[in-house]
Amino acid sequence: MDALIDSWLGRIGEAGARGGKLAIRGGGSKSFYGGVETGEPFAVGEYRGIVAYEPSELVVTARAGTRLADLAATLAAKGQWLPCEPPHFGSQATVGGMLACGLSGPRRQAVGAVRDFVLGVRLLDGRGQILTFGGQVMKNVAGYDVPRLLAGSLGTLGVILEVSLKVLPQPVAECSLRFAVDEAAALQRLNQWGGRPLPISASAWHDGVLTLRLSGAAAAVAAAQRTLGGELLAAADAAAFWQSLREHEHAFFAGEGPLWRLGLPSVAPPPGLGPTLIEWGGAQRWLRGADAAAVRAAAARAGGHATLFRGDAALKAAVGVFQPLSEPLARIHRNLKQAFDPLRIFNPGRMYPDL
Repeated sequence: MDALIDSWLGRIGEAGARGGKLAIRGGGSKSFYGGVETGEPFAVGEYRGIVAYEPSELVVTARAGTRLADLAATLAAKGQWLPCEPPHFGSQATVGGMLACGLSGPRRQAVGAVRDFVLGVRLLDGRGQILTFGGQVMKNVAGYDVPRLLAGSLGTLGVILEVSLKVLPQPVAECSLRFAVDEAAALQRLNQWGGRPLPISASAWHDGVLTLRLSGAAAAVAAAQRTLGGELLAAADAAAFWQSLREHEHAFFAGEGPLWRLGLPSVAPPPGLGPTLIEWGGAQRWLRGADAAAVRAAAARAGGHATLFRGDAALKAAVGVFQPLSEPLARIHRNLKQAFDPLRIFNPGRMYPDL
């Protein structure tokens, strides 16, 4: 593995000397996300393997090229998992790609995002330095919390080498319930239930149906089921549904049109801009085929943001993938880029055109 990193150091140094650009790619399962890839392909998926795993300490450290499927299998053998349910979007998904994209699955509303489970990282920066941040325990942070900062950075700050993650035991009991309600009523119920001590681990509304997942101790799940009512889904059907949501295999996500992801206050009313799927207790809204200007304006009015999750290169160039930044935030982004990748070698334009 040292020889592999040495070869990367050589490529980074050579690219910096001639003003070249490198497009970092692990498994390529999420290459659609973010701005269009530019620069010479820089494959890093070979750097794989679990470095350390302490089930009793609920901590695992893996090289960035480790397949998420392999990590999940190792954790499952000990009854553990990554509870934020990061989507794979393909069998080649890697640990590094998971962190670089920062995407979380349906359970995000209950347990937190990918960044909340990152304890430490090793990073190869644009100067060819190997940097270590954080560790294998919580609260091991001084100054910028760089491990969490890397979540969603899309490789613009450096090449992720290793990631230390907090893991948790799998739930003892789960069940899923369905309710026939319209969009406004679904949002109202989700916000009411969110203020009560209910073991809700995921929620989704689409096309007049609200689906709820309960997870935790068997007694708590059974009590919540009796309280909420609804139609109980068969275990296999429930598992298939949440998997389809996590991996965007649900019928809502089919097709080639633009797919927008809105992060809104959970109490925000329906924007009424097109076909919608709601997750995370009302805080995440997916929209199909809506006008870019209308989507961004609606998100801003509600105090949220809108991301062009999937779209062709022309649309990405025209409207941008992520919500435009205010000048103070843009300055922070530029300063971080300057600190980690001063020659702007890595993944140009994947987040914003000037980064």
